[in-house]
Amino acid sequence: MLESMLDPAVLAPETLRPLRRREYEQLVELGTFDDERVELLRGQLVTMSPQGASHATVTARIAQHLIRALDDSFDVRSHSPFAATDDSEPEPDVSVSRRQRRHAYHPSKALLLIEVAASSLRKDRDIKAAIYAENGAPEYWIFDIRTKTVHVYTRPRSGRYASTEKRVRGDVLRPTTLPEISIAVSKMFSGR
Repeated sequence: MLESMLDPAVLAPETLRPLRRREYEQLVELGTFDDERVELLRGQLVTMSPQGASHATVTARIAQHLIRALDDSFDVRSHSPFAATDDSEPEPDVSVSRRQRRHAYHPSKALLLIEVAASSLRKDRDIKAAIYAENGAPEYWIFDIRTKTVHVYTRPRSGRYASTEKRVRGDVLRPTTLPEISIAVSKMFSGR
């Protein structure tokens, strides 16, 4: 992934020129990536891993729970672009934002962003958390399929989250900006 980027020191005095989000969106509209699953992170095109069955199941459970719990003033999106920063347009597994009047848009503000991690935990924790905090997203969750735990990030400050907690089986998740929501951790992993 990003570890395999060119080392800028080797290129000096030339520099790498990152792709801007607007340029990326234009390329997407032209169909440049129709046969690829990519997202823009820090100006770089990053391929996304195929989803395994556990990943798809947990993501669907989370999205369905949120859709049932929220009214029509919210958008719950799955695997959809999020216009996070000028150089990043990740595709969170689930996002919740206030519904906009515009029909064709990628939200740039979210109340809750969620990633489901099987093989992507390091990317989700180290890269996406910083991007989401820089955007000011008030809450970010990572559902770790391997450990069946949830990492909860809140209070974005200066490009990082000031608070990080781990939730385990038996805990209930309650988003800070959506107090009417409660999600049992064990229910998302077991389906019961």
